Amino acid sequence: MTLIATSRERGIATLTLDSPANRNALSAQLVAELRDSLTACAADDTVRAVVLAHTGSTFCAGADLKAPPDPEAFVGLMRDIVALPKPVVARVDGHVRAGGLGLLAACDIAVAGEASSFALTESRLGLAPAVISLTLLPRVDRTAANRYYLTGERFDAAEAARIGLVTVAAEDVEKGLAPVLDGLRRASPQGLAASKELVTATVLRSFDQYAEDLIARSAALFASEEAREGMTAFLERRDPAWVR
Repeated sequence: MTLIATSRERGIATLTLDSPANRNALSAQLVAELRDSLTACAADDTVRAVVLAHTGSTFCAGADLKAPPDPEAFVGLMRDIVALPKPVVARVDGHVRAGGLGLLAACDIAVAGEASSFALTESRLGLAPAVISLTLLPRVDRTAANRYYLTGERFDAAEAARIGLVTVAAEDVEKGLAPVLDGLRRASPQGLAASKELVTATVLRSFDQYAEDLIARSAALFASEEAREGMTAFLERRDPAWVR
Protein backbone atom coordinates (compact mmCIF):
# COMPACT_ATOMS: atom_id res chain seq x y z
CA MET A 1 0.00 0.00 0.00
CA THR A 2 1.32 3.41 -0.99
CA LEU A 3 1.60 5.91 1.89
CA ILE A 4 2.15 9.04 -0.23
CA ALA A 5 -0.62 10.25 -2.54
CA THR A 6 0.43 12.61 -5.34
CA SER A 7 -1.59 15.16 -7.33
CA ARG A 8 -0.76 18.10 -9.63
CA GLU A 9 -2.53 21.39 -10.32
CA ARG A 10 -1.14 24.39 -12.22
CA GLY A 11 2.49 23.72 -11.40
CA ILE A 12 1.91 22.70 -7.77
CA ALA A 13 2.59 19.08 -6.78
CA THR A 14 0.78 18.00 -3.63
CA LEU A 15 2.34 15.13 -1.69
CA THR A 16 -0.15 13.86 0.86
CA LEU A 17 0.87 11.78 3.87
CA ASP A 18 -1.73 9.02 3.62
CA SER A 19 -1.21 6.64 6.53
CA PRO A 20 -4.10 7.58 8.85
CA ALA A 21 -4.09 4.19 10.60
CA ASN A 22 -0.94 5.23 12.50
CA ARG A 23 -1.60 8.99 12.34
CA ASN A 24 0.91 9.47 9.51
CA ALA A 25 3.75 8.38 11.77
CA LEU A 26 7.25 8.40 10.34
CA SER A 27 7.67 4.75 9.42
CA ALA A 28 10.54 3.47 7.32
CA GLN A 29 8.13 3.04 4.39
CA LEU A 30 6.62 6.53 4.63
CA VAL A 31 10.06 8.18 4.86
CA ALA A 32 11.35 6.21 1.85
CA GLU A 33 8.28 6.95 -0.27
CA LEU A 34 8.33 10.65 0.58
CA ARG A 35 12.01 10.92 -0.35
CA ASP A 36 11.30 9.23 -3.68
CA SER A 37 8.39 11.60 -4.34
CA LEU A 38 10.53 14.64 -3.60
CA THR A 39 13.24 13.37 -5.95
CA ALA A 40 10.61 13.03 -8.69
CA CYS A 41 9.39 16.59 -8.07
CA ALA A 42 12.94 17.93 -8.24
CA ALA A 43 13.43 16.33 -11.65
CA ASP A 44 10.06 17.47 -13.07
CA ASP A 45 10.35 20.84 -14.83
CA THR A 46 6.55 21.26 -14.73
CA VAL A 47 6.56 21.38 -10.91
CA ARG A 48 6.95 24.93 -9.60
CA ALA A 49 6.47 24.12 -5.90
CA VAL A 50 5.47 21.27 -3.58
CA VAL A 51 2.70 21.19 -0.99
CA LEU A 52 3.09 18.68 1.84
CA ALA A 53 -0.40 17.77 3.09
CA HIS A 54 -2.04 15.00 5.11
CA THR A 55 -5.12 12.84 5.41
CA GLY A 56 -6.96 12.43 8.69
CA SER A 57 -6.79 14.56 11.81
CA THR A 58 -3.02 14.29 12.26
CA PHE A 59 -0.33 15.81 10.03
CA CYS A 60 2.36 13.60 11.57
CA ALA A 61 2.54 11.88 14.95
CA GLY A 62 6.34 11.62 14.96
CA ALA A 63 8.38 8.45 14.71
CA ASP A 64 6.56 5.16 14.23
CA LEU A 65 7.75 3.30 17.33
CA LYS A 66 6.75 -0.06 15.82
CA ALA A 67 8.46 0.41 12.43
CA PRO A 68 10.85 3.36 12.79
CA PRO A 69 12.99 4.65 9.95
CA ASP A 70 16.75 4.53 10.05
CA PRO A 71 17.79 7.82 11.72
CA GLU A 72 20.04 8.67 8.78
CA ALA A 73 17.09 8.22 6.41
CA PHE A 74 14.93 10.62 8.42
CA VAL A 75 17.73 13.18 8.58
CA GLY A 76 18.13 12.67 4.84
CA LEU A 77 14.43 13.38 4.34
CA MET A 78 14.61 16.66 6.24
CA ARG A 79 17.71 17.65 4.27
CA ASP A 80 15.99 16.71 1.00
CA ILE A 81 13.20 19.17 1.79
CA VAL A 82 15.57 21.96 2.77
CA ALA A 83 17.81 21.39 -0.26
CA LEU A 84 15.03 20.86 -2.82
CA PRO A 85 15.46 23.63 -5.45
CA LYS A 86 11.71 24.27 -5.26
CA PRO A 87 9.69 25.68 -2.37
CA VAL A 88 7.98 23.20 -0.08
CA VAL A 89 4.83 24.41 1.66
CA ALA A 90 3.28 22.51 4.57
CA ARG A 91 -0.52 22.43 4.71
CA VAL A 92 -1.43 21.51 8.29
CA ASP A 93 -4.95 21.09 9.60
CA GLY A 94 -4.38 18.60 12.39
CA HIS A 95 -2.02 17.46 15.10
CA VAL A 96 1.78 17.53 14.83
CA ARG A 97 3.91 15.75 17.38
CA ALA A 98 7.63 15.13 18.07
CA GLY A 99 9.47 14.24 14.84
CA GLY A 100 6.56 15.62 12.84
CA LEU A 101 7.66 19.08 13.94
CA GLY A 102 11.07 18.46 12.39
CA LEU A 103 9.38 17.54 9.11
CA LEU A 104 7.21 20.64 9.32
CA ALA A 105 10.12 22.93 10.15
CA ALA A 106 12.07 21.66 7.14
CA CYS A 107 9.43 23.19 4.88
CA ASP A 108 9.96 26.72 3.59
CA ILE A 109 6.45 27.94 4.39
CA ALA A 110 3.79 26.43 6.65
CA VAL A 111 0.08 27.27 6.80
CA ALA A 112 -1.82 25.86 9.78
CA GLY A 113 -5.57 25.77 10.35
CA GLU A 114 -7.54 26.09 13.57
CA ALA A 115 -7.65 22.31 14.07
CA SER A 116 -3.87 22.20 14.36
CA SER A 117 -1.99 21.49 17.56
CA PHE A 118 1.70 20.96 18.24
CA ALA A 119 3.86 19.32 20.91
CA LEU A 120 7.47 18.23 21.35
CA THR A 121 6.80 15.16 23.48
CA GLU A 122 10.28 13.61 23.42
CA SER A 123 11.27 14.59 26.96
CA ARG A 124 8.22 12.74 28.28
CA LEU A 125 9.50 9.54 26.65
CA GLY A 126 13.06 9.76 27.96
CA LEU A 127 14.25 11.20 24.64
CA ALA A 128 15.14 14.63 23.26
CA PRO A 129 14.34 16.51 20.02
CA ALA A 130 17.85 15.74 18.79
CA VAL A 131 17.98 15.40 15.00
CA ILE A 132 14.90 17.60 14.49
CA SER A 133 16.82 20.45 16.10
CA LEU A 134 18.55 20.78 12.72
CA THR A 135 15.38 22.32 11.30
CA LEU A 136 13.61 23.52 14.44
CA LEU A 137 16.24 25.66 16.15
CA PRO A 138 16.96 27.90 13.12
CA ARG A 139 13.23 28.56 12.85
CA VAL A 140 11.74 28.73 16.34
CA ASP A 141 12.13 31.55 18.86
CA ARG A 142 14.77 30.39 21.34
CA THR A 143 12.77 31.27 24.45
CA ALA A 144 9.84 29.24 23.14
CA ALA A 145 12.16 26.36 22.23
CA ASN A 146 13.46 26.34 25.81
CA ARG A 147 9.91 25.97 27.11
CA TYR A 148 8.44 23.46 24.68
CA TYR A 149 11.56 21.26 24.39
CA LEU A 150 11.53 20.82 28.17
CA THR A 151 7.83 20.65 29.08
CA GLY A 152 6.26 18.85 26.12
CA GLU A 153 3.24 21.15 26.42
CA ARG A 154 0.74 21.31 23.60
CA PHE A 155 0.23 24.62 21.77
CA ASP A 156 -2.08 25.86 19.03
CA ALA A 157 -1.62 27.36 15.55
CA ALA A 158 -1.62 30.95 16.81
CA GLU A 159 1.24 30.17 19.21
CA ALA A 160 3.05 28.23 16.48
CA ALA A 161 2.90 31.34 14.29
CA ARG A 162 4.03 33.60 17.15
CA ILE A 163 7.15 31.53 17.78
CA GLY A 164 8.00 31.14 14.08
CA LEU A 165 7.18 27.46 13.61
CA VAL A 166 4.45 28.20 11.08
CA THR A 167 4.16 31.10 8.66
CA VAL A 168 0.39 31.61 8.73
CA ALA A 169 -2.24 30.60 11.28
CA ALA A 170 -5.52 30.68 9.37
CA GLU A 171 -9.16 30.15 10.28
CA ASP A 172 -9.52 28.42 6.91
CA VAL A 173 -6.35 26.63 5.81
CA GLU A 174 -7.30 26.71 2.11
CA LYS A 175 -7.89 30.47 2.19
CA GLY A 176 -4.61 30.93 4.02
CA LEU A 177 -2.80 28.81 1.46
CA ALA A 178 -4.25 30.50 -1.64
CA PRO A 179 -2.16 33.72 -1.68
CA VAL A 180 1.01 31.75 -0.94
CA LEU A 181 0.46 29.43 -3.91
CA ASP A 182 -0.51 32.35 -6.14
CA GLY A 183 2.76 34.08 -5.27
CA LEU A 184 4.77 30.94 -6.02
CA ARG A 185 3.04 30.48 -9.38
CA ARG A 186 3.97 34.06 -10.34
CA ALA A 187 7.66 33.55 -9.52
CA SER A 188 10.15 32.18 -12.05
CA PRO A 189 11.70 28.74 -11.44
CA GLN A 190 15.18 30.28 -11.42
CA GLY A 191 14.09 33.04 -9.07
CA LEU A 192 12.55 30.56 -6.66
CA ALA A 193 15.60 28.28 -6.65
CA ALA A 194 18.06 31.13 -6.15
CA SER A 195 15.96 32.78 -3.44
CA LYS A 196 15.51 29.52 -1.54
CA GLU A 197 19.23 28.85 -1.73
CA LEU A 198 19.89 32.12 0.09
CA VAL A 199 17.57 31.40 3.01
CA THR A 200 18.53 27.74 3.46
CA ALA A 201 22.33 28.01 3.18
CA THR A 202 22.90 28.27 6.94
CA VAL A 203 20.55 25.38 7.70
CA LEU A 204 22.30 23.13 5.18
CA ARG A 205 25.67 23.95 6.72
CA SER A 206 24.31 22.91 10.12
CA PHE A 207 23.28 19.55 8.65
CA ASP A 208 26.81 19.04 7.37
CA GLN A 209 28.33 20.06 10.68
CA TYR A 210 26.03 18.53 13.31
CA ALA A 211 23.91 15.76 11.77
CA GLU A 212 26.30 12.90 12.50
CA ASP A 213 26.65 13.85 16.18
CA LEU A 214 22.91 14.31 16.63
CA ILE A 215 22.15 10.95 15.02
CA ALA A 216 24.55 9.29 17.47
CA ARG A 217 23.03 11.18 20.40
CA SER A 218 19.53 10.17 19.33
CA ALA A 219 20.55 6.51 18.98
CA ALA A 220 22.06 6.51 22.47
CA LEU A 221 18.88 7.93 23.96
CA PHE A 222 16.65 5.43 22.15
CA ALA A 223 18.81 2.58 23.48
CA SER A 224 18.61 3.78 27.09
CA GLU A 225 16.64 2.18 29.91
CA GLU A 226 14.63 5.35 30.52
CA ALA A 227 13.58 5.57 26.87
CA ARG A 228 12.50 1.91 26.88
CA GLU A 229 10.32 2.65 29.89
CA GLY A 230 8.97 5.83 28.30
CA MET A 231 8.07 4.17 25.00
CA THR A 232 6.59 1.12 26.72
CA ALA A 233 4.46 3.35 28.91
CA PHE A 234 3.31 5.29 25.86
CA LEU A 235 2.28 2.13 24.01
CA GLU A 236 0.57 0.79 27.15
CA ARG A 237 -1.20 4.14 27.69
CA ARG A 238 0.13 4.62 31.23
CA ASP A 239 2.42 7.05 33.02
CA PRO A 240 6.12 6.13 32.98
CA ALA A 241 7.76 5.22 36.26
CA TRP A 242 9.31 8.65 36.82
CA VAL A 243 6.01 10.58 36.88
CA ARG A 244 5.28 11.98 40.35
